[in-house]
Amino acid sequence: MNTSRDTKQAPMLGRQAFVGLIRRDLVLAFRTPGQTLNPVAFYLMVASLFPMGISPQEALLSQLAGGVVWIGALLAVLLSLDSLFKGDQEDGSLEQLLLSPHPLPLLVLAKVTAHWLTTGLALILMAPLLGLMLHLPAGAFPALILSLLLGTPLMSLAGGIGAALTVRVQRGGVLLTLLSLPLYTPVLIFGTGAIQSAIAGMPYTGHLLWMAALLVFGLCLAPLAIAGALRVVADG
Repeated sequence: MNTSRDTKQAPMLGRQAFVGLIRRDLVLAFRTPGQTLNPVAFYLMVASLFPMGISPQEALLSQLAGGVVWIGALLAVLLSLDSLFKGDQEDGSLEQLLLSPHPLPLLVLAKVTAHWLTTGLALILMAPLLGLMLHLPAGAFPALILSLLLGTPLMSLAGGIGAALTVRVQRGGVLLTLLSLPLYTPVLIFGTGAIQSAIAGMPYTGHLLWMAALLVFGLCLAPLAIAGALRVVADG
């Protein structure tokens, strides 16, 4: 009887740990708003400076808008990844995660989810404004929002692997970038491809389906890879 009861309670306790860890990271993020606002400000700055550096012509900007928005989002996510596990490493809570009775992949998925809520979601909300600034055609806005909605969680998942591997590296931002950029390449290709197809009046669902497949693949494997990387780094 006790074994059956423990088996039923285990998933509930896992869900409570998942939700509790997300809530904790969100509270910490709101207490230090600079970590959340810096990537968003950088994202906005990239789109603002791009017309000055290239050309203010509306026709040219509308053609390049998809690539500019996506590259800005990629760089903004990279800017925020270094703090994904560093704070936990510094205050000792990372050791508590590793020693927790709950599955480590579930806990790191909670941390990646909190990272997306404080970074990726903010970038998605800012994207329409950037699209207007870059004269993106109105018909391409659905492709812009949907591609970012699928792509930003995938960037948080893929970047989490690099963040886990460099958690004990002092000033490991360059190494983190080198580890994460190859994983971001397919996301960038399909994301910009969807927007360019929408601008040209062509179907873009194929690009979104590929991104959805990559997201499912990432949700299945990335937490395992992140958990394994954290254990390797901790043992080393």
